[in-house]
Amino acid sequence: LSGLDPAQPYFQGTPIEVRLDKSDADFVDVIHTDSAPTIPNLGFGISPAIGHIDFYPNGGEQMPGCGKNPVSQIVDLDGIWEGTRDFVACNHLRSYKYYSDSIIYPDGFLGYPCASYDLFQSGNCFPCPEEGCPNMGHYADKFKDKIKKDFLKLYLNTGEARDFPLWRYKVTVTLSGRSKVKGYVNVALYGSDGNTKQYQITKGTLKPDNTYTAYIDAEVNVGKVTKVKFLWNNNWINPTFPKLGAATITVEVGQNR
Repeated sequence: LSGLDPAQPYFQGTPIEVRLDKSDADFVDVIHTDSAPTIPNLGFGISPAIGHIDFYPNGGEQMPGCGKNPVSQIVDLDGIWEGTRDFVACNHLRSYKYYSDSIIYPDGFLGYPCASYDLFQSGNCFPCPEEGCPNMGHYADKFKDKIKKDFLKLYLNTGEARDFPLWRYKVTVTLSGRSKVKGYVNVALYGSDGNTKQYQITKGTLKPDNTYTAYIDAEVNVGKVTKVKFLWNNNWINPTFPKLGAATITVEVGQNR
């Protein structure tokens, strides 16, 4: 039984006979997309974990792409009717859009077990544990026999618009060069199943021999990593023409470590 942002008003905090609960089926998975408090935030969705596994994409309260200005949202790609609905209840309705995308991407929407969204964002819950991560949506039940806890809270990030799934990588860059310089470092991943755009790993003071780490949520699952592209720039003309390279770049895949 899959709960798509089960309702909060009149249901949160009620007895389990009244609301969705893990006792309602052999396996209950829940997607929380609008779980901010109803007052003052108008959250339509329930916030406590109530299933066998509970997914909180983007933290479960504010979905990317839902903060678009009203005009662009109402004249949506899917037509005025869907755009108007999205303007009124965009976060709430993201749950079914993620679910429908999950049917097409059996390897997408990995939920990372974590105590909070902040910890997930800072990389504390990366990579997936040995038993793997469940997939939010249609294929969540593949994880049915691996659950060890009473409640399992899972976090992940999604895109702003279709296609919604993102794949998480940890990228670590050790710099080489002679002198420190201000600027930014970008890395793109290339693999057997596709390539990513450039992602910023760090910006500010770049010191040779220092190591910089970032967690990126890529729009494609690159498969087996075949090469990485390293770029740095200081955004201004420096008469000393500083040189900077990458001594090493390490890429860790969240899914299979």
